[in-house]
Formats: sequence, structure tokens, C-alpha cells
Amino acid sequence: MTLKERRPLIIVPRETPLSTIHLENLTKLSQLGVQIIPPMPAFYNHPQTIQDLIDHHTMKLLDALHLRNDFDEKRWLS
Repeated sequence: MTLKERRPLIIVPRETPLSTIHLENLTKLSQLGVQIIPPMPAFYNHPQTIQDLIDHHTMKLLDALHLRNDFDEKRWLS
């Protein structure tokens, strides 16, 4: 329904290993306009805790949906 109505859809695939079937399905979804954002930790912002890693990934997901969030204030403080 989301794809039919052209609303944004984000898939956060599970961690590795991804089988060929997973990768083929992700490719098909990407070709349909789905954003695929794997839950990979980012270390360029120098996270100090696991919560920092979770917050950063959450911020990326909210950004992809163009939603304003509380993370905007601390985005570039690191």
C-alpha cells in the first residue's frame, strides 16, 4: 500500500549474513524507490556510548523521512 500510494518507505535490513535471496529482494525494493538504510554504526561523530550509536542511527532514519527531531540540536556538536 505504501509503494502504491508513493509514500516514503524505509527498510532497515537485519545484520549480516545476507543471503542471495535477501540481496535480490533488497535490490528489487530499491528499484521501486524504497530507501535501504542498514543499521551500521557511524564512528565519525565519536560516540561515547551505545546510546550515542542508537541516537545517530535514529537521526538518520528521521532525516530520511524528512521529520524534524530533537537530534537536530546536537547534530554537529561532536
